[in-house]
Amino acid sequence: MVVQIGGIKYTPGMYGKKRPTGSQLADKYFRDLDKKLIEKKKKEKRPEIFPTISFSRKIGVGALEIADILAKKIGYDVVERELLEHIAQEAKLSEKTVAYFDERYPGVLNEFAKLLFGEKSFIKSDYNRHLANVVLSIAGLEPTIFVGRGTHLIIPRDRVLAVRFICSDEHRIKRLSRILKVKEKEAADKLPQIDKEQRQFFKKTFGKKDAAPYEFDMVVNCDYIESTKDAAEIVALAFKKKFAKELS
Repeated sequence: MVVQIGGIKYTPGMYGKKRPTGSQLADKYFRDLDKKLIEKKKKEKRPEIFPTISFSRKIGVGALEIADILAKKIGYDVVERELLEHIAQEAKLSEKTVAYFDERYPGVLNEFAKLLFGEKSFIKSDYNRHLANVVLSIAGLEPTIFVGRGTHLIIPRDRVLAVRFICSDEHRIKRLSRILKVKEKEAADKLPQIDKEQRQFFKKTFGKKDAAPYEFDMVVNCDYIESTKDAAEIVALAFKKKFAKELS
């Protein structure tokens, strides 16, 4: 999703730090992954899916910035919607990701897929299957923080800390205005379009109107937890508590 706000192209997740395109993200991701897998081949067998973190948010709330701060703190990688979308839509990249996982854990993805496809009625289209397979594979290949694309609904509930970030429209408008250096009215005019496109994706992919609070371990209201560093600290503590046995 790319939206023009005041003549500026806005991609969900922008916050001042310049980010590469989906294609560039994918190239870097697979280069880094190759190196990591070579290093890990001689090490002990890992769990099929690492303890994972999934961020869901209203676009413009600042979740990606929080994810980047958290990733540095706990040594995880961030996989954002831009990268997920690119891999899921590119069949060859999707197959490559799944192949990496199958090589490491033969047959495990099929077991997850049978369980997931049997329980999750939303997985009907090829895109949905690609998305689910890619998310499960990435979650099994390396410790990951996912941002967006409803990943908390794909990863087994006991393997993910699911976090929802919310805030008022006023907060989002001011933040987008500051980041893009446009007038608040220009940012406000685009919010309905941004929200509509996000709802349409959620409806088409998961058959849901919106994210329900009970789907998450915690909901963070950024109107009151304004500091991105504080938000990252809160999530880090919750993550440590939920997976205490594995992270100790």
